[in-house]
Amino acid sequence: MTVAPPIEPMLAKIADEIPEGAFLYEPKWDGFRAIVFRDDDIYIQSRDLRPFDRYFPDLHEALRPQLPEDCVIVVEIVIATADGLDFDALQLRLHPAASRVEKLARETPASFVAFDALAANGRDLRRATQEERRRALEQLLADAKPPLYVTPVTRDRKLAQQWLQRFEGAGLDGVIAKPLDLAYQPGKRAMLKVKHVRTADCVVAGFRWHKQGEGIVGSLLLGLYGDDGRLHHVGVAASFPMAKRKALVAELEPYVADDLSQHPWGEWADQEAHASTRMPGAVSRWSAGKNLSFVPLRPELVVEVAYEKMEGDRFRHTAQFRRWRTDRTPESCTYEQLESPDDLALSEILPLQG
Repeated sequence: MTVAPPIEPMLAKIADEIPEGAFLYEPKWDGFRAIVFRDDDIYIQSRDLRPFDRYFPDLHEALRPQLPEDCVIVVEIVIATADGLDFDALQLRLHPAASRVEKLARETPASFVAFDALAANGRDLRRATQEERRRALEQLLADAKPPLYVTPVTRDRKLAQQWLQRFEGAGLDGVIAKPLDLAYQPGKRAMLKVKHVRTADCVVAGFRWHKQGEGIVGSLLLGLYGDDGRLHHVGVAASFPMAKRKALVAELEPYVADDLSQHPWGEWADQEAHASTRMPGAVSRWSAGKNLSFVPLRPELVVEVAYEKMEGDRFRHTAQFRRWRTDRTPESCTYEQLESPDDLALSEILPLQG
């Protein structure tokens, strides 16, 4: 095979705005990055260089007749629904039981959205420019059929700005900008990504110690009030330099709640309580075995954080600390302040339901 696994994915660094110049602009798909190798058979490699085939048997079989031998393409694995991309459903595919994976593959079939070619027709394209690789990808997948698609692309920055504003409603993450003359650089942050960033004022109702031990704050536990009047755990803010982590200990000490029974999340260890109220410490396959205890704080502090998107009623990723909001009352920190992207059918971007 001309290009053999493993290959590290090329990465992107954050940019505040869509750059001008000689770029290809693409939507940023909200899924799992993968690299597909076609030789005698299909091999799907995950972002962390591991085999992905067992989790996506439906895609493995669908790609076999569509890809010519001796080619390598870079893709995003997504699950599309009538309401947009469903990342939660995608995560469920990473299950150890093959029977469960096969059941989910039937119920929530996945799709491949291709956006780069590293080999085609026996030719190694990694040193070719991004423009040349895009052209090779379009030729390679000219007759592609669902569940294999080619991502839209444009050189028009104004159109890319429209994508950034409109595509979020269909579940996309933002826009990727790729220099036209860019060769493939595995493991390097050689591209730019512009993602949706918003701010929210949240109640700080607790914190966890840093992994290095007490005396260093690891993360702030954030809450928002729901329509039921209860404070729901929505995520954490944890992006602090070490000096700030140490200084936070003194800042937070006056607010430590001595009586957990009077705290909004006092029942965090009671798993039945998690059925009605979001709070830190819920048992899940992601947190199994971790120490989920926290230092409770009286819910009096308000902090402004930056976040990218919601996943249900929680922040999808770690929020970024912006500033303390001494001018805000905790009771004013509700879900109502959060922006909701306008709905957009995925069919306006790709015919993923076709």
